[in-house]
Formats: sequence, C-alpha cells, structure tokens
Amino acid sequence: MAPIALENEDHDRDAAFNKVLHGKSAEERGGIRSMFKKDAAAQKAAIEEYFKHWDNKAASTETEEIRDSRKAEYATLTRHYYNLATDIYEYGWGSSFHFCRFAYGEGFYQGIARHEHFLAHMMGLRDGMKVLDVGCGVGGPAREIAKFSGVNITGLNNNDYQIERATRYAQKEGLSSQLSFRKGDFMQMSFPPDTFDAVYAIEATVHAPSLEGVYSQIFRVLKPGGVFGVYEWLMTDEYDNSNPEHREIRLGIEQGNGISNMVRISEGVKAIKAAGFDLEVHENLADRQDARPWYYPLDGDLRMAGSIGDILTIARMTKWGRFVAHNTIGAAERIGLLPKGTRKTADSLGLAADCLVAGAKLHLFTPMYLMVARKPIS
Repeated sequence: MAPIALENEDHDRDAAFNKVLHGKSAEERGGIRSMFKKDAAAQKAAIEEYFKHWDNKAASTETEEIRDSRKAEYATLTRHYYNLATDIYEYGWGSSFHFCRFAYGEGFYQGIARHEHFLAHMMGLRDGMKVLDVGCGVGGPAREIAKFSGVNITGLNNNDYQIERATRYAQKEGLSSQLSFRKGDFMQMSFPPDTFDAVYAIEATVHAPSLEGVYSQIFRVLKPGGVFGVYEWLMTDEYDNSNPEHREIRLGIEQGNGISNMVRISEGVKAIKAAGFDLEVHENLADRQDARPWYYPLDGDLRMAGSIGDILTIARMTKWGRFVAHNTIGAAERIGLLPKGTRKTADSLGLAADCLVAGAKLHLFTPMYLMVARKPIS
C-alpha cells in the first residue's frame, strides 16, 4: 500500500467549531428543528470548506490531482459534510444513515433494523462482547445492535455534533451502560492493539482515502480471532472511468455523500485481504432478488411502500417531496430563518439521490457489499 498522508487531528479546534455552529441544537428533537438553531457565520464557513472540493470541478475535467486534494483532506471533508447534512438526514431518513434490503410487505424502518440484525447475525455477535462501531453516525445502528445482540459498543466518529446526538439518544433509550462514543479519525485510531472482540462498519468506511488504510487500523485494534463485518459502498466492476456517464454518476454520489475516493468491488476485496484478514464471506447483497430494490425510497415509487406510514416517510424523499422541501428551505433562507447554504446542501443531497438510483439501475454501484472477515489467531 502506498503511504497515505493523514490529517493532523485537533479535537479542541473541532469542539470549539461545533459549539459555535451547532450550539445547543443537539438537544433538539432533530431534523428540521435543529436546522433553525445554527450559527450563520459558522455554517457559511462549513459550506465553503466543503464545497471548495466540488464547485467548478465537473466529471468531464476531473483529474487525479483533484481527487488527491480531496483524499488529502478526507477527515475535514467528512466532518464538514456531516456538520451540514446530519439534520437533513434525520429529517428525511431517520437515525440510521444507511440503505437496506426490503422483503415483501416490510416497512421502511423494519427493513433498516433487519439489515442491522443481519450483519450482527453474520458476525456472530453475542451477549457481552466488546464491539467497535466505525463511523457510528448518530448511533442508530449501535442502539439497535446493542438491543439485538446484548453487546457493548464503542462508537467512533470524527464529528462532535453526531457524538452529542448519539449520546443523547443512548441516554433517552436507557442504553448508556452498553454504549459509549469516542471522537477520532478511523485512519489513526487511538485504541491499543487487540482491544475489541468484533468491529463493524455500516456504509462508513467509504469515507476513507484508502480502504486498505482503514481496514488495517481495524485489523490492529481487533483481538486475534476477532471478526470484522462491513457493508461497503463500492462501484461495481462494470464501472468504466473512461465512460462520461459513469463518471458523472460516481462524482454525483461522492459529492452528495462526502466521499473522497470511491473504488470498485475488486479493489475493496483486495484491500481487506491486504490488511491481513481472512475473508470468510463477501457478496453484493444488492444483487439478491428482493421484493423491492434497496433504492426504491429514492426512486419515488410510492406503490412499493409497505404501509401508510411508509408513504409519509418516503414521500419526503421522492423528487416531488424534495422539490417542496428544498424550495421551502430556500424560502426560509431568503427571509433569514435558515443560514445561507442550507439549500445548497439539500440540493447536493438531491443530486446524490438521483445518481445513487442511476448507478443502481445501471449496475454500477452498491451500498451493501457485505464482507465478513477474521483476524487470524496466530
């Protein structure tokens, strides 16, 4: 593996910025309410820092140097992405920031929970195990897996706001004895070697500038014989970087999701093996013949909703739902109720949604490449 330049961590700086930008909005119920409690100047700084990597950088003119500049600031890019997007995610999707498969008649949140249960099952998680959640978001999967498996989970996250929200949710659900959350960069973990019985990552390690780099860190903190399970975002091996349409789709996904360097399935499999793992299971779960495709909530076909409640949830994510929400956000911006740039962030997420659907329909992308691997005992 070629050496990856790591960003210098400055937790005091990040905490100070978080306090200014988010204030006490982490104590709000979430979603729309929290969006109204941001500091306008700090929001502007986060917008500029994030979008400097994307503005006026079209897929047709993208160079390796441009991609390298994103990789060089992978941690800052990801941190500011979630400074901007977390409240919108919670409004539109809930507190588990990932996709899932859908069985016949299965409700949206039921499918989300089953996806988390399936990973825990495939990893063999059981009562009392010490587990690390790499890139834990606001703790939705950690709470579900803790309740399902009885494990004790440490969530690792480089975004202070998400840690505050995750901690609040754990306290609210009476899970503080099972869950804790740690600030850190998953490319340079501070945990001692051989700390955890198991490690999982749900659609999070895609933010790494190098999959081999983050997988190697996971390998280091796992105990010998420990298991690592991941749902990885990957381009399929049908992706052709010389194809302009393919590049547009890949870049749209990256821009709207805070990703510096998405790679193909073959590269992901190679990376986990290069990190030292014995790969026991790997499969693109998006290829399974399910009753409804994983991307249906973004595609806007309300006929596929599993319940009346799902119709209300999914309507927010359809093109019409996004049109109404984004224009409402724009109007609130213009009269000063929301900070400048909130609409720009929402539009970027909308672009990503369209590119995710296009990538899925062309079989160029998967958000659920399952890998279960083990650290050798010797």
